[in-house]
Amino acid sequence: MNYQLIKKTTLLLAVCLLAFSQAYAQDVPKPLPMKPGMTEFWEPEIDVVTPGEQTDNAFISAPSDAIVLFDGKNLSEWEHADGSDAKWTVADGAFTVNKGTGDIKTKKEFEDFQLHLEFRIPEDITGKSQARGNSGIFLQERYEVQVLDNYNNRTYANGQVGSIYKQSRPLKNPMRAPGSWNVYDIIYAAPRFKEDGSLFSRATVTVILNGVVVQNHTTILGNTMYIGLPDYEAHGPASIRLQDHGDPSEPISFRNIWIREM
Repeated sequence: MNYQLIKKTTLLLAVCLLAFSQAYAQDVPKPLPMKPGMTEFWEPEIDVVTPGEQTDNAFISAPSDAIVLFDGKNLSEWEHADGSDAKWTVADGAFTVNKGTGDIKTKKEFEDFQLHLEFRIPEDITGKSQARGNSGIFLQERYEVQVLDNYNNRTYANGQVGSIYKQSRPLKNPMRAPGSWNVYDIIYAAPRFKEDGSLFSRATVTVILNGVVVQNHTTILGNTMYIGLPDYEAHGPASIRLQDHGDPSEPISFRNIWIREM
């Protein structure tokens, strides 16, 4: 057997493969940087459903085992991220986003829960798409259920009211007209993590808006991201956070917020 010939052939083949791989690597374009629009999906549009009639703007009182997070009087259960007192405005049994003061979060931390919350888009709302009555409910401060005026206001489907923001589009759009109260009921199961911090099971959420199921035991893919893709980071119990979005439209209001731990 001609070992010298085999060695030369093997060396030549290795050099050819190296040259080919380098040339191929130069031809492959670098991935583009992520932009917000890359995770916005406009089609197909969400069907509009007319919710049941609302009688005298009545709200559902908290059950006996619930923790009342807002009783219509003060924001004693809430604070800003730095621990300072919540500076949003309380009046007439509701509180309104005080734009520019920042998000507020519950002082208590939660894991699995049933959350009830009502919100109102002001009757004189202006703006369009994402700049119209924008806020958000961040479950465990990470996973956003979108709050937005989508009554005759088109935006990308996975960013409209009832969506898990930029992850799961709502099944329907049962939004009420500005000036009316909308009702969210959210049933949430937190993710679980192993001792080493790796993911054991993803979070799931069911969302009911104005009596209509808009998320049905939806799997949450990870932290809400405006740019980029969601991913999980290990955490334990955490707060409910309400967003001061910063868009220029008139501020929205909240009332009758309670939670049941499960």
